[in-house]
Amino acid sequence: MTASIVNSVGSTRHELLLVTVAGVRHAACDVVELELISETGDELPHFEPGAHIDVHLPNGLVRQYSLSNYGKFSGAYRIGVARAEISRGGSSHIHTEIQAGSRLLIGAPRNNFPLVPDASRYLFVAGGIGITPIMSMIRWCDLNKKPWRLLYCVRSRSRAAFWSEISKLSFSELTLHCDEECGGDRADIKSLIASVKAGEHIYCCGPAGLMRAVENAARSFPADAVHFEWFSRAEEDAQSKPGDQQFDVVLRQSGKTISVSAEKTILEALEDADVMAPFGCREGLCGSCVTTVCGGEPDHRDQVLTEAERKSGKVMMICVSRAKGDRIELDL
Repeated sequence: MTASIVNSVGSTRHELLLVTVAGVRHAACDVVELELISETGDELPHFEPGAHIDVHLPNGLVRQYSLSNYGKFSGAYRIGVARAEISRGGSSHIHTEIQAGSRLLIGAPRNNFPLVPDASRYLFVAGGIGITPIMSMIRWCDLNKKPWRLLYCVRSRSRAAFWSEISKLSFSELTLHCDEECGGDRADIKSLIASVKAGEHIYCCGPAGLMRAVENAARSFPADAVHFEWFSRAEEDAQSKPGDQQFDVVLRQSGKTISVSAEKTILEALEDADVMAPFGCREGLCGSCVTTVCGGEPDHRDQVLTEAERKSGKVMMICVSRAKGDRIELDL
């Protein structure tokens, strides 16, 4: 048996799953954990560590949340949701309106942050709610007797979601860095990365500042050994940049040609032309809008594709990425 499935009538073309909120628990200051089960009580689709789901909220918003649990059977999904200081309506709605018994539509799990299973060891670096996807990886490591270590950075101990659970797991080296207990000093990322041994893979998720610190400290490492899950865009990754030019998008399936102005994204231009395409975050973070490139060269501005995928030029995220020339052809 599989979970109850309904057809999407929203912004994506993916089938959606109807789930019930089985429980809501306080995980830390301004963080709640939701347990989601199938409306019919059947098993939900299996997922691998690092996966996330689209959550279609009753207020019409679609938000992406990482799955924090892991097991061979998916009787339930668990997501951690931090209340954003400046909420765009997603986290505040969940914190104030969603309760046990609420019904939600979700997308099937997708994974832009997969765990390499054959690494000799794992270093996890998490900041704040960035611990959520890391939790599924830690649980996988614990289940498979894999050595791992964790640096978990939070502003205060009260905001360290899942810390009591993490502390009970084995095969680990744990460091909880609380800014307020260190006089506001940040964690020593350079020394941490310098301690990485051959065969060890680095996984990082958190605020942009932490991610950039890890990225800069690990520049000499093989690209396939350092992995990031971005949930916010840095200012330098803005969708629109000085010098952006107008270009045409040719849609192979329909034969249409659509002009994309310097101020708009491909996705926005498609919507203006009444061409529907899947999307989620509109920030190049979730991977919902990945599209096959049939011709032309993409100007990649997402935070999802690997370096190899970018160099191949075969796919792009149309919510943020553009064309390097005056024309690009997509499989739409």
